[in-house]
Amino acid sequence: MGLVKCPRCELNYIQEGEGYCKICKREMKGERHHDEIEMCTVCNEAPALPGKDMCLFCLKEMNANVREDDENEGRVTESNLEIDPVSAMDEIIPEIDEDIPEREYDEIENDLSLDEMGEEEAEDDEEDEDE
Repeated sequence: MGLVKCPRCELNYIQEGEGYCKICKREMKGERHHDEIEMCTVCNEAPALPGKDMCLFCLKEMNANVREDDENEGRVTESNLEIDPVSAMDEIIPEIDEDIPEREYDEIENDLSLDEMGEEEAEDDEEDEDE
């Protein structure tokens, strides 16, 4: 026995011997299917809005926080002190030891060259095709 589409809705598949799919049978009897209510993923107390994973309260609170963040964009407030987030970038950049001679930098750069690696891969591919 194979599967065929339901003759009523033409969406669901049924066995060849069955008349209609389960959904159509339920609709024809007048029964209503009750979907499970999804709970808010943030507070897990209130039902989530349709098509969302949060309740109305949590969604409003999140939007308020986003607006507040947009107003404070560019400034980090920590213990009532405003700091420009880019001001400390010099401290983040590591200092490079000058112990390596310039010629060794060039050798390292040549060894790590992407162009050269691409050429080597192309040569390997050509060799594989020849075999």
